[in-house]
Amino acid sequence: MVGTMAMQLPFIRPSRMARTSPHPVGEPRADDEVLLDAPDARLSPALVAAARGEHGPAAGLLLATRAASEWERRDRYVTRLAAFAHSRPEWLDAWLALAPQDPDALLVAAQLAVDRARRSPARAELLREVSPLITAAARGDQRDPVPWRLALDHARGAQAGHTYFEELWEAAVRRAPHHYGCHVAALRYLATHWHGSHHECFDFADRAAQDAPPGALVQALPLRAAFGYLTDGCGPEVSRERLDAAVDRAIALSPLLPAVDPWPARMRNLLIFVLVRLERWQDATEQLLLNGPYATSFPWDRVSDDPLGHFLRVRDDIRAATAADPSWHPRSERGGRVRPGDH
Repeated sequence: MVGTMAMQLPFIRPSRMARTSPHPVGEPRADDEVLLDAPDARLSPALVAAARGEHGPAAGLLLATRAASEWERRDRYVTRLAAFAHSRPEWLDAWLALAPQDPDALLVAAQLAVDRARRSPARAELLREVSPLITAAARGDQRDPVPWRLALDHARGAQAGHTYFEELWEAAVRRAPHHYGCHVAALRYLATHWHGSHHECFDFADRAAQDAPPGALVQALPLRAAFGYLTDGCGPEVSRERLDAAVDRAIALSPLLPAVDPWPARMRNLLIFVLVRLERWQDATEQLLLNGPYATSFPWDRVSDDPLGHFLRVRDDIRAATAADPSWHPRSERGGRVRPGDH
């Protein structure tokens, strides 16, 4: 049974309104072996088929995740497929024409519509028009939390009030109490609506992580709160002890996830980013070894227009820091200042 504290958002309280790499773990990779946003072995065939205009493999993949209740992977796959459809929509259009009520097709279409609205100057108006698509996707499978994650993201973008957001949140956690994507959406809403509310963000993230099983991705939610604090530059100070505790929890999670694999690479890239900011060079080196050749756009695109190049430079700095004199420090720009926007 889920503890009530993990399900309670801070603003509810009265006090505050590809395939696995063949290289063994630990073997250094050349720069030209590092891959940016590589798909895992299940997603890759779906993307290849979509490039040919075929939707069948994507439909099969999302159906399989729904049947097996693989909500974390389903969320990631929907996001990646929608991103692909942004520039190559033919396969999705064909899928919707053939099966207009397919819950998987509707979910990808809703994600794509939200993504497009965010990029548009008419963002607020377009986000209002997207609501029926999200509703249709949510009706497709009553067990699925991913449409509710999308609804939470949409509510944040539309600057919805917290009474409405709370209703969406409660619906989401009823379906999957420890779903990482829904928790990140809630954390981002809190950070957006109460800029500088880092202690509240940490409180929320810590409760959710404490409630979750050891191998759940939501164990990395405090790490996300630490990233928000370290790149925000406003609000009250958060103690180094609390930052280290957030990082330590993510370090404990990392070996429970597949090593040298695209699936957990986003979490490990974020962990490396925060470890560098905290100058924990040995821990960063260990995460580089577990991560293998997989760079992800987030978080490096928050500080650079060249996320892959930035990742490679940070990797060089980590190696130099662990090999050099303890007094050596990397160039100051490696931590970078976060771009305005979401954490």
